[in-house]
Amino acid sequence: MAVDINIKGVALSFETSEKLFSPNQIDQGTLAMLSTVEFHSEDQVLDVGCGYGVVGILAARLIGSDRVRMVDIDLEAVKFARMNAERNEVEVPIFVSDGLKEVYEDNFTLILSNPPYHEDFSIPKGFIEDGFTKLSLGGKMVMVVKRLDWYKNKLKSIFGGVKVEEINGYYVLSVEKRAMRSPKKGKKIVSNKHKKRQQITSNFKKRRK
Repeated sequence: MAVDINIKGVALSFETSEKLFSPNQIDQGTLAMLSTVEFHSEDQVLDVGCGYGVVGILAARLIGSDRVRMVDIDLEAVKFARMNAERNEVEVPIFVSDGLKEVYEDNFTLILSNPPYHEDFSIPKGFIEDGFTKLSLGGKMVMVVKRLDWYKNKLKSIFGGVKVEEINGYYVLSVEKRAMRSPKKGKKIVSNKHKKRQQITSNFKKRRK
């Protein structure tokens, strides 16, 4: 089956499979996310969980194939994404990766993802933390989700802040890498026991003055 659509003025056509997410139409969450994103000629884009290729192929048509990478853990998704890249006349590197484990570049200015809904948040946790390291300074990560609170709190803890837009029942979350070290990883954690020891030492020094 095929899905034809025009996004941001670009006519696209996708071959799909019943085995893949949203095979009969482009997912509304993906469209919501794309409505908030502007692609620039100097961008380096990573499409994580690319499915049959909508986001990455659109980006390649807008800014060039050499500036886009696409990954998915599902072999079937990668197969169809490659077919659709050829169908839409772009040559994007598309490969299998569990999250970002097989992504070795760290100069992305834009990471985009419509992640699967997880009961176990250890999967998106790893993706978000790894995403921070793969972004260049000033780079952005944009995600679309249905479950707001966990993603919002996790992104804020890693990036220091998060912008939330609600569009047609979906939450589009945007974050920017403003420092080379994340607030969470860069923060020194002091236990209550250590705080008490510091206070005793401070009081002792004051008495000796």
